[in-house]
Amino acid sequence: MKSFYTDLHIHIGRTKSGKPVKITASRNLSLPAIIEYASKQKGLDMIGIIDCHSPEVILEMEELIEQGKMVELSNGGVKMEEITIILGSELEIYDASCKGPIHVLCYLPSLSKMMEFSNWLTDHMKNVTLSSQRLYVSGKELQQKVKELNGLFIPAHVFTPFKSLYGSGVSRSFKEVLEEKMIDGIELGLSSDTEMADQIEELHSFSFITNSDAHSLEKIAREYQVMEMKEASFAEFAKVLHQEEGRRIVANYGLDPKLGKYHETVCMKCYTPFFETEGICRECGSHKWVKGVASRITDLKDAANAPFRPPYIHQIPLDYIPGLGKKTLQKLLDYFSTEMQIIHEAPYEKLVEIVPMKIADYIVAARTGTLNLQVGGGGKYGKVRVDSAKNPTI
Repeated sequence: MKSFYTDLHIHIGRTKSGKPVKITASRNLSLPAIIEYASKQKGLDMIGIIDCHSPEVILEMEELIEQGKMVELSNGGVKMEEITIILGSELEIYDASCKGPIHVLCYLPSLSKMMEFSNWLTDHMKNVTLSSQRLYVSGKELQQKVKELNGLFIPAHVFTPFKSLYGSGVSRSFKEVLEEKMIDGIELGLSSDTEMADQIEELHSFSFITNSDAHSLEKIAREYQVMEMKEASFAEFAKVLHQEEGRRIVANYGLDPKLGKYHETVCMKCYTPFFETEGICRECGSHKWVKGVASRITDLKDAANAPFRPPYIHQIPLDYIPGLGKKTLQKLLDYFSTEMQIIHEAPYEKLVEIVPMKIADYIVAARTGTLNLQVGGGGKYGKVRVDSAKNPTI
């Protein structure tokens, strides 16, 4: 078995011809740019590109295969420049059984299966060229189609207040809208972690995955996991989710939930903490608020004990480190090659030779979980507090 760094939720901003796929994503988030950046700078081994149902994305992959630059793997997925790509699709369901819209991730084993899925989607949505679009079938119908194509089905960022399973889609249980036996895993999202999610008993039987949901190159691998597999492929990924034949998630790496932009309940007007029982903002008098993930999980809590899980390690991405700009980061990359090496392996003694001591202190403090954080909420990310990296553990 080998260990692989994986981020399985990355969006495409534009196609080769310049047409939008994920409208809110960066124009620089093209297929070739994602592959190069994820492998060479971030140091990932396997990624999930989540807009592969778009016909132009499929066409671009076909062209790369014809040119010999991309290869389809016998066990599912494709490979280019030493990185495996799992073909995925993010969709929105909002049927009669849903309280609100829910985003889900569908992974297919091969380009031919994704083409078949794309053709099916064309009959059930308004614009198949775009990402995260409303699908006019029920959640269970979508699950059934994914399973017919030998795919994997995972609810996305399940606690965020908008467009998620528990944040907007159901009153209390996923069983209100989805079939349990056709769920292959749960994506936690940026404002929660394993300990928080395991307060809900019906989630205990599922593997948790942590992904970036990247809308720009820089956000790739802000959350990720290490998977133990024989190879980076679709079939091995499926075994990891179901913990088969020794395949497993070794560790989840994610933002401290306090940094997530929906962690705390805040006033919609002034973004200060909002106390729901009072119904009015103490700061500005507004009656409108955005319910935080922590509060929503507290509402749903029903589990006394949690199952054994791989460790969830609170990881601060390098772009959150105060004072670590592009030039300083490039100095580190020139020596350590990838961000994974800087985050996980770079010795403190070597860091202080390359960057100012304060930045080296922040990096080590981030690694050891000793940074002080400003809590996020209402759509605003939390921050690392300046001068919070004193006396790091080395």
